[in-house]
Amino acid sequence: MVRKPAGKGQWSMAGEKREAGKFAEPLNPLHTRLQAGFGEWLRILNFEPTSQRDMPKMLKEFLLYLEASGCHSPENITETHLECYLSHLYQRPNKLRGGAISKNYIRKHLQVVRKFARYLAESGQGSFTVSVGLTGKSSNVGAILTKPEVARLYKATGNDALGLRDRAMLAVYYGCGLRKNEGIALDVGDILLDKGLVLVRKGKGYKARHVPLTGHNRGDIEAYLLYGRPHLLGGKNGNALLLNRAGRRLRHPLCRLAGLKGAAGIKKAVGLHTLRHSIATHLLESGMGLEQIQRFLGHSSLESTQIYTHITNG
Repeated sequence: MVRKPAGKGQWSMAGEKREAGKFAEPLNPLHTRLQAGFGEWLRILNFEPTSQRDMPKMLKEFLLYLEASGCHSPENITETHLECYLSHLYQRPNKLRGGAISKNYIRKHLQVVRKFARYLAESGQGSFTVSVGLTGKSSNVGAILTKPEVARLYKATGNDALGLRDRAMLAVYYGCGLRKNEGIALDVGDILLDKGLVLVRKGKGYKARHVPLTGHNRGDIEAYLLYGRPHLLGGKNGNALLLNRAGRRLRHPLCRLAGLKGAAGIKKAVGLHTLRHSIATHLLESGMGLEQIQRFLGHSSLESTQIYTHITNG
């Protein structure tokens, strides 16, 4: 559990007082090298582009805080450092809107610290243990679609080749809960209809997994493979599963989802990850266990999956 600080701009380490969120720059040479190595590690493990962009920035804030507290090497990081850093985050002002930063944002910072410790361990450098955590309800999940709203998305698809493609797209992102890049990277050979499985080859961290393909999800993808995809391919060769009008790999499925959302009359902010969050929530509501949902989503830790309990129990 993390305790909140007693007063603004204060924490116990070294008896220092500083204005929240502001530290001397730049990083020391060791921390600069570690920040760059962390960013390269995220790239090698195929993290989402936004994570590759934002996580090194969050790590820099953590490293600057350590330096301001007199800690200049990761192997010297203690539990007290971590507790005080989270207390600092509780009081740090929001740089964009004023006021405090959200608990969801604090959770993201903690996730970055955990990933940094993992990076150090996997690269054979002096690492540290992270056992602090946040308490209470919080979630980085945005809008969740209800089952009737999902049904309206399906109803908004047409009966032509693009409509068959759109239903297959919904089967990939909602029915199978895939991440954006996982769905884009799917090839026809990854659809194992005879086994009722989808092989996700390019998951986060390049970890492959199989996702169940059953019911209408299987039927929608099979219908697309038989009738929709050949029409879009137009006699050309190609391995991509989801195709655009020109018969090439669909690189921007979010644009098509936005069209379906508008046709369905849904006012919520809806992205591809919304579909993933929605199926996870619906599976939990139907009684599926957290560990099963963890495997289904390809989460590396159960903590990432537990956010959905806050939604269903909230």
